[in-house]
Amino acid sequence: MTTTTIGQAIDTRDTSPAAQIEHYRDEYASLMPSHVNPDQWIRMAVGAIRGDQKLMQAAGNDIGAFLRELRTSARLGLEPGTEQFYLTPRKSKAHGGRLIIKGIVGYQGIVELIYRAGAVSSVIVEVVRANDSFQYVPGRDERPVHVVDWFGGDRGDLVGVYAYAVMKDGATSKVVVLNRQQVMAAKAKSDGAHTDYSPWKTSEEAMWLKTGARRLAKWVPTSAEYMRERLRAAADVASEQAAAPENETMPQPNVDLGDEDETVEGEIVDEAWGGAE
Repeated sequence: MTTTTIGQAIDTRDTSPAAQIEHYRDEYASLMPSHVNPDQWIRMAVGAIRGDQKLMQAAGNDIGAFLRELRTSARLGLEPGTEQFYLTPRKSKAHGGRLIIKGIVGYQGIVELIYRAGAVSSVIVEVVRANDSFQYVPGRDERPVHVVDWFGGDRGDLVGVYAYAVMKDGATSKVVVLNRQQVMAAKAKSDGAHTDYSPWKTSEEAMWLKTGARRLAKWVPTSAEYMRERLRAAADVASEQAAAPENETMPQPNVDLGDEDETVEGEIVDEAWGGAE
């Protein structure tokens, strides 16, 4: 019988990026939010690497850096190798110009985190093109009016992006509106935006959407901490109500608010695509 030494076992162990993902399966699973299926997440991570030779090569150049980026994806509960969480090869000066893996949260990832916080019922993030009709006057319009001729041919170049959320109570969040100049300014701040592997090159529209979603995330909750705080506050209110006298009623407005269903009709004005608020 042949005896295999520890050294020989190490030499023959599969150290490929895909095998390393499987090797650290339990650690990744321990980082994931409870709603994420670890087996599905592992399959997506392995599939993303095996399906792209460039990614496989970059991951192999620094397996530690690659596994670290996947830790971020697991901790956020986002799907690696998708528009939730991009896996992109980047040249690294520290690695002598060789490619390594950089993880980037995509627009779908930001939207997922907003939904997960539990404060919104819907999130709208859309690009506007030159041949679209777009109307939005801050202070007058609650939400933008964006009309697209889906069957009219070329919609034209990208000229802007907007984003807003509808909260659980029906209210509209702050409406974010960005023009091309503002999106390009965001792109200029992105490391590696002009490399061949950047999502700005491979998925430009998705990165416009991400820019809008990221700006929206400053105005709406994106953390489960928000939901925990709401539950705590609700529990406090419930305990106070239980201790209050039975004949206590909710305070009423001090002034006449009029008919809640009354609306003010405004004139619709065609405006050229402008800047942000």
